[in-house]
Amino acid sequence: MKVSDFNYELPEELIAQTPIEKRDESRLMVLDRQKQTIEHKKFKDIINYLEPGDVLVRNNTKVIPARLYGKKETGANVEFLLLNNIEGDIWECIVRPGNKLHVGVKVIFGDGILKAEILETMPGGTRKVKFEYKGIFNEILDKIGLMPLPPYIHEQLKEKDRYQTVYAKYNGSAAAPTAGLHFTPELLKKIEEKGVIIANVTLHVGIGTFRPVKEETVEAHQMHSEHFYIKKEDVEKINNAKENGKRVIAVGTTSCRVLETIADESGKVSETEGDTQIFIYPGYKFKCLDGLITNFHLPESTLLMLVSALAGKDYIMKAYNEAVKEKYRFFSFGDAMFIQ
Repeated sequence: MKVSDFNYELPEELIAQTPIEKRDESRLMVLDRQKQTIEHKKFKDIINYLEPGDVLVRNNTKVIPARLYGKKETGANVEFLLLNNIEGDIWECIVRPGNKLHVGVKVIFGDGILKAEILETMPGGTRKVKFEYKGIFNEILDKIGLMPLPPYIHEQLKEKDRYQTVYAKYNGSAAAPTAGLHFTPELLKKIEEKGVIIANVTLHVGIGTFRPVKEETVEAHQMHSEHFYIKKEDVEKINNAKENGKRVIAVGTTSCRVLETIADESGKVSETEGDTQIFIYPGYKFKCLDGLITNFHLPESTLLMLVSALAGKDYIMKAYNEAVKEKYRFFSFGDAMFIQ
């Protein structure tokens, strides 16, 4: 299967640079896989497509303000992007300029409230970095760190919390699970009042989510690894839905990937913590998932391949071309799609 089969023409002005003022006022394209129809709605209309007993599975990870600007002891400017916490105060980081940040180099951030030393160069060119500070690391990051926005967003984010879901809980992501950005507390309350059950998973989204597919064939691509866990109470909600013939609907591709990683052949899940490298593309047989709320994804991306696996490539490409024609907003701050 060729990667180029998943290309489509996207005018640059349709890439959303800023979030819409009201989260649930974004547009919603509804795809019905059985009827092969395409409907145009507002996101808050999602409630009309959810039934009592359905389980909505969302990812409650929290994006950390992981982009840090500092200075070497010589005064030269540097940039660090925290990728993952190895142990204690030791992190794997992307550093710039890489050729100037060798083992032993020391860096100061935020007038000295945070200091760092490069411990080693890791495979792929990232660095193992030890941080020193007084107080609580996450509070210092909140003070001096910036949100690590995707590479296609060129505008500054005015409010940090707009690149965060309203239910974000556990620190650890370098990117937001963006399908969840459309929900407001009020909409979630109405959904629960309708009898829809909300379950959580936690998958910490890595910066690898933006890594382009460089191979010519889909099958040759190697997926990045991301850490996840799901608690017992959430497992029970999902398994009850399966037993009662109700739908399991994932909010976002990250929730989808967790469910499909841990589900057995009957679609049942179990309490698990681990890492997933699952790569879902056409030909994949879904075990747990019945529906998906997602954003519009980059051409030739693994996420576009995932939604094509769920709805069928031709149907998805038709929907994307219609979204372009109808001037939907694309990518992280863009509009949403519901595949049922």
